[in-house]
Amino acid sequence: MSIFLNKDSKVIVQGITGGEGSKHTALMLKAGTQVLGGVNARKAGTTVQHTDASGNPVELPVFGTVAEAMEKTGATVSIVFVPPAFSKDAVIEAIDAGIELLVVITEGIPVQDSAEFWDYAGKKGNKTRIIGPNCPGVITPEESLVGITPANITGKGPVGLVSKSGTLTYQMMYELRDLGFSTAIGIGGDPVIGSTHIDALKAFEADPDTKAMVMIGEIGGDAEERAADFIKANVTKPVVGYVAGFTAPEGKTMGHAGAIVSGSSGTAQAKKEALEAAGVKVGKTPSETASLLRDILTK
Repeated sequence: MSIFLNKDSKVIVQGITGGEGSKHTALMLKAGTQVLGGVNARKAGTTVQHTDASGNPVELPVFGTVAEAMEKTGATVSIVFVPPAFSKDAVIEAIDAGIELLVVITEGIPVQDSAEFWDYAGKKGNKTRIIGPNCPGVITPEESLVGITPANITGKGPVGLVSKSGTLTYQMMYELRDLGFSTAIGIGGDPVIGSTHIDALKAFEADPDTKAMVMIGEIGGDAEERAADFIKANVTKPVVGYVAGFTAPEGKTMGHAGAIVSGSSGTAQAKKEALEAAGVKVGKTPSETASLLRDILTK
């Protein structure tokens, strides 16, 4: 089992002909993802050449719209590799087309644009699950990758991972590669994102093959505190956590645009205390966090 993504997921790429879109389409195909086409209005009717996981050549069609791509391929998942200035339009187009899962990789999208498409998705009934923006996406190891996470870090296993940080997602997958993962999700660290820690935790709690979870947070905002409240009230499986930013000075923006600390609100210590009060063991480092989870599962 997995959450949000599996071997049967049919995927299209918005921005498939661009440099990043082309590069990561190749890597997603290599990981076994069913990429069936892409979208670029200016290159509609053309094709792009790639190689599948077995090394066989594949010719992927480029469509003019997301709606057309969905109609012709049956896709239910789209990934956005579109420059920041055009990302809002790309996301709204995908929402209007009714895509079920939309992974927005793009970094540097203005917060106002993210807020507007997040609000737009809500007004449309939240039929489209948005992951990101500014995120590494979703991977169900040995089944499907929709994002930029290296697919060879780990295999399948009982651990579910949700993280604000891309690089810490990769590190935690490496630290626990001996156990493996059901699904790993990088939700992004911008101030306004689609799916949250809580959304992932809720799905992992319902997934019978996820036996334990790792939650990685960062300073800024109150997402981790809200996740702690959710865990305390709704999660029965073991959860371990890590919060990046213990050494960050107060009042200074660090790393991701969402990491703004004001007084005790949003500090790593405040988040650690909230999580521990909910029964979550919090490591001082990613390696210690991995050890905490390994101890729980081996016992």
